[in-house]
This record gives sequence, structure tokens and C-alpha cells, in this order.
Amino acid sequence: MPYKDLKSFLKALKAKNLLTEINVEVDPELEITEIADRVSKAYGNALLFKKVKGSEFPLVINAMGTYERLNMGLGVDSLDEIAEQIEDYMNVSAYVTLMGKIKSIPKLAPLPFIFPRKVKSAPCQEVITEPDLNALPILKCWPQDGGKYITLPLVFTKDPENGQQNVGMYRLQVYDEKTTGMHWHLHKDGKEIYEKYRKLGKKMPVSVALGCDPAIIYSATAPLPKMIDEMIFAGYLKKKGVELVKCVTNDIYVPAHAEFILEGYVDLEEKRLEGPFGDHTGYYSLSDMYPVFHLEKMTHKKNAIYPTTIVGKPPMEDCYLGKATERIFLPLMKIQTPEIVDMDMPLEGVFHNCAIVSLKKAFPRHANKLLYALWGLGQMMYTKMIIVVDEHVNVHDYAEVARAIQINVVDPSHLIITEGPLDALDHASNRAFQGFRLGIDASTKRPVEVNEAYKSPISVDNPLDDVQIIAFKKEDGGLTVKEHLKALADDAGHLAHYVIVVDEWIDPSALSTVSWKVFNNIDPERDLVISQKPDGRLFMGIDATKKGPQDGLMRPWPDDIEMTPEVIARVTERWKTYGID
Repeated sequence: MPYKDLKSFLKALKAKNLLTEINVEVDPELEITEIADRVSKAYGNALLFKKVKGSEFPLVINAMGTYERLNMGLGVDSLDEIAEQIEDYMNVSAYVTLMGKIKSIPKLAPLPFIFPRKVKSAPCQEVITEPDLNALPILKCWPQDGGKYITLPLVFTKDPENGQQNVGMYRLQVYDEKTTGMHWHLHKDGKEIYEKYRKLGKKMPVSVALGCDPAIIYSATAPLPKMIDEMIFAGYLKKKGVELVKCVTNDIYVPAHAEFILEGYVDLEEKRLEGPFGDHTGYYSLSDMYPVFHLEKMTHKKNAIYPTTIVGKPPMEDCYLGKATERIFLPLMKIQTPEIVDMDMPLEGVFHNCAIVSLKKAFPRHANKLLYALWGLGQMMYTKMIIVVDEHVNVHDYAEVARAIQINVVDPSHLIITEGPLDALDHASNRAFQGFRLGIDASTKRPVEVNEAYKSPISVDNPLDDVQIIAFKKEDGGLTVKEHLKALADDAGHLAHYVIVVDEWIDPSALSTVSWKVFNNIDPERDLVISQKPDGRLFMGIDATKKGPQDGLMRPWPDDIEMTPEVIARVTERWKTYGID
């Protein structure tokens, strides 16, 4: 059965011992973050904080922070079930189009019931108050954050030209009790609607829902085509239409069973400095100028619960939402690229930095065709590294993928570097919003795809035996990382053919952290050394260190997200009082 609201989902979690209630008072400034980060990294429970300093409202975090809880929230045993349902519906739709008529097809039966239903009164409007964000237990997540942030907002806007509503999840930095930043990135739908209001010179109404059921929350993050209403998609996931109610001060319709609704507007001329913010990349996103949201009215349920999340170095709760997108939208990708068999987006790639795709290979350089097709698909254009393997390779088994790279990437033509759009949070490129992307063709090669000058590698049981990870200390006047890699490439006595260089403070044996650094810290054009070793085999060196002017990067490099020693010590001291297993 679909969940009516956040509370019904939390009740189900509690019944399965997947929710931990914390009854001692906690501080929303950094303390809750440190607690939740430890629990998230240990794949622990959802957390309900009953007493948050400075607020009467309880706070829930990490509600969907494991595959089990996310699957529960979306009403499935596996995310692939949703993908299979979508594939079934698409096959049925194709049949209907072909036949020119609709017959009695049971699979289509639920579709009429997925559309939103408007209601005149709603639980989210049980209490109507004047705006005061200070009443909410809003977190300051990380030490260098620019302030407190609302991190799980469903931002509702309405297109002024066609009246269609849009929902997106854009963080809100709290400036005072009545204003926040509105973090619209360049390529987001909310930013596009904002620009339409600017051209028309009209006031832009905005409403923000806080605390919905998992299907509605996920739908706000889903990369849907513009013509598909997120609330229709949420109804599809729930197999039941979402109830919507008109806001008190504007014509936007919001989820009737949300915990809180923030109603207001975005000033079309005003911008303020927003950030920095400890982001999902594991780094701080830098400060910049963004529009301002003005709060005019706040409504909420009686006994409302404030929902929030934190992001940072994976794994975090948002990683599982990203995995849902990977699985759910795979059938839609296959429509345009039917040669795709499966896909995996490693958590360390933080959604947009790495994808592994298996291919039904039919002709030479088929992988190249697939790479360019993927970079042309919606948000896949941001993907900085795409690895293509054969259809028999399990893309979710990273050792198997590494073995495919070792065996099948045998000359430089199997590494495709191209320039295009990058995510706004990418910090390794020399230019914002654009840069170089890497495609790795690790499919089995046909004779015409191999340069005879390069020798095929000798397969080993453990592909890591041919990988060297070096913690490198940069010194003034010493060798640069690239010079060091070039020297290793030319050294006949150096046996490793794949070398990854990380900063001196990184543990080379921590493979998850090393992978995270590789995916986040490289510009493929600048930071790779590709050559032929004296033994005739391909050499690939990767500079995954922090960059600066000496490395050819003139943009600011953000800091890694780290908690302060004082907060770490305080949480450690108090840990037993929280009652967390």
C-alpha cells in the first residue's frame, strides 16, 4: 500500500525496527550532522530527534538512507521492479499505437488513477502562521557552510506561459526568519521558469513543501522530461493520485499531506550571496549570487515533523535516491540507445562523475557511438567518465569491470576525450560549467580496432596487481605529478601499467576514497598521461591530487568536507546517551 504521508512511512519503519528515536536534546548546528553521518556510513537506521535545541518540532533524518528503506518507501522489493513496470507500460503503449485502438489490457488499468486530485482542505493547512523560519529546527550542516540550510525542500513553481507546475529540489540557505537563497543551477527547470518571469516582468510565486511521503520526495529529484508533471510521476509510483491543495496566498497546488508549506515569492531583481555549502560531491560548493525567496505565509500540520538530510562524502542518504534514478530511468535510456544492457553509477562518482554501461556490441567502434549518444541524453551530458564493457560483464561488480579495462583497453584510441557541458559543481575543470570528459572503451576488440604497435596485456586474477596507487607529496621545485607519471611511463623497470596519484594525506589502501578522488579531481585532458611503456603495453597515469596554479588550474579549489575536532569529540562523549545501537 502507498504511504499517505511522512508519518505513515515513519510508523512502518518503526514497526520494522528501522527507526531510532533520540530523546536527549541535540544541537541543530553541526551535532546532528555528525551523528547522522556516522549512522549513514554504518548503514544504520533512520533517526527521529524528539528534542532539538531552539525548536518545538521534532526532526527526522536519514529516512531513506539504505536500499531497504528506499525500497520500502517506493513500495517495492527492488528498484528494478519499477524499471520493469515502466518497460511493460512502454511495450503496451507501442502496441496500442501500432494497432490504433485500446483493448482491455490489465497493465493499463492503474493509469487513470495516477493523476493528481485537488482537494479543498488539507492537513498541511491545519495551522496557518506568520512566517518565522527560526521556529524550525533547520541545520547548519558543516563547519564552513554559509549558514543554516533547508536541505530537503520540494520547490513548486508554475510556468507563466502554459500554467504547468514544476517541482524541483533546490537547497535554501536561511538568511533570516523570512528570506532564503534559491539555489537554481543554470540547467535546472526552476531557473528556466524564473527567466520567463523576468522577461514578463511578473512577480514569481513559489511554494515549498517540507515532509512528504517517499514517492513524492523522490519524484522531485527525478530527471523527468519537461512535459511530465512530477506529481503525475509520484502518482504512478504510488499507484494512487497525489492529493493537492491550493496554497493560501497563491495559485500553486501543493501536496495536501505535507508536514509544512512555505508560501512566498522570488524577487526578480534581487540576488544575494549564497554559500559556501558542504555538497554531495564531498566538497564545499563555492559562494555565488542567487535569487532570494521571500516567505509570506507558513502552514503546517498539527504535531508536524521537520524532515532534513545531509550530503557529503558518500555513502549518504542522497546516494540511494541517485541509485533509484539509475535503475528507474534505464528503460527510458534504452529507447534511444537500445544497445545498452545494464548500467551502474558508483556511489563514489556522486551521480554525475562516473557511469559503467554494458553494450551489445555489433560493429567496430560501437562503444564510441554509444558514448556520444549517452553524452547527448539529458543529464547524462554531465557524466565526466563513462566506461563501456561487453554485455556479459556485470557492471555492478567493479573487480570484473577493472579486469575488462585491463584486458581490452590496449591502445590510446580506446580512450575517448571530448569536450562538453559539466555539472555546476565540478571543480576540476579549468572553466565553470564546461570541460573535458573521458570515455573508456573496455569492450572486446576486433582486429581493426587495435593498433599493432601496442601489445595486449597478460590477464591476471586480480586486476589490482597491475595498479599502483601513490600518495604523493608536492614540493616546491620538485617534480610535478605529471612529470613523475611520465618518468614512470618511460621506466622499463617499473612494472605497473596503471598508476593513480593521490595527495599525501590519502590512504592508498582506502579504495573507495581513492575512487572518489579519481572521479572528482580529474580533468581528463590535463590530468592523464597516456603512452606506451617500453614493454609495448599501454600506460595510463591519473593525477587525482588537489590542483592549483602549478598544475594549470587557476580556479579556486574547494575544501574537502570535514567536521571540526570539537564536534567530533563532543558527539563521541555523548554517544551512549543517544541510544543508537
